[in-house]
Amino acid sequence: MSAPEARVGRPRFTGVTTFTDERGRYEFRHPSGWVRSALEPGLDGVIVRPEADDEATYFAVAVTDLEVAVVADDLETLRSGFDDGITQLPDAEVESGSEATYNHIVRLERTFTFSEDGTTRKRRVWALYADHWQFLVAFQGSTVEEFHYWLPMGNYCFTAFQLPHALWFATDPTVGVGPGAGE
Repeated sequence: MSAPEARVGRPRFTGVTTFTDERGRYEFRHPSGWVRSALEPGLDGVIVRPEADDEATYFAVAVTDLEVAVVADDLETLRSGFDDGITQLPDAEVESGSEATYNHIVRLERTFTFSEDGTTRKRRVWALYADHWQFLVAFQGSTVEEFHYWLPMGNYCFTAFQLPHALWFATDPTVGVGPGAGE
């Protein structure tokens, strides 16, 4: 794919649709004109793209069953592994980061640039841990410019990302079930 021409203005919403995971683990809203497809074989999740011919600009969710429940006290270990993974990307430079816990839900967030196929790309990613599930939620631009052009819609997808009530209850230590119950 050749480099995109410089864009004028901002992208416009012409409609919004909701993607609901068939197993009920998450959902999010995205612009209705975006192309939706499954992730690569072996990965569980979905990817949506604003333009079919730009495979490196997308919003995606990948889910992994960790087979062990995560609790808020795991934050430091998760942070270390998450940051180690990012630094393995060529020319990775973290621009911003944060982390938070909500009962026993852990969220790590980073925005960074890295090199891929001779191009500098920009990505915002969440690593979200709820009970025994890991959700990697990412918005990426094929270039830094594409990231910023599509950012309002990428941010909308992040804002509209939701976990089911059952996961919130499973991670609430005051309910008395799930990880950390009875603390």
